[in-house]
Amino acid sequence: MTAGASPWLDIVSTAFLLVGALAALIGSFGVLRLGTFFQRVHAPTLGATLGTWCIVLATIARGSFARDQPSGRAALIAVFIALTAPITTIFLLRAAIFRERLRGPASGAASRAG
Repeated sequence: MTAGASPWLDIVSTAFLLVGALAALIGSFGVLRLGTFFQRVHAPTLGATLGTWCIVLATIARGSFARDQPSGRAALIAVFIALTAPITTIFLLRAAIFRERLRGPASGAASRAG
């Protein structure tokens, strides 16, 4: 605990850090458990976004308390992740759909069944 820090700040920061770490861990397990690429792509995107937001909220709370003023630098990281993760996912999905179409309908149905 930081000198002069409120125990409530420690509790809130720790809770946000644990929720963020748990979200990232669940997203990582989703990559291993889900079957196809189209299913796998959602778990890390959602886990990374939620995990990043929770960790950034903990960082903002601690940084704001340490300097007695709002800390906005960490919020830029969360905004960057929130904007880039869905866009990257869309591009990956479009590339995968394009590759599925090039393979043809027979091989595409077989790859989704396995």
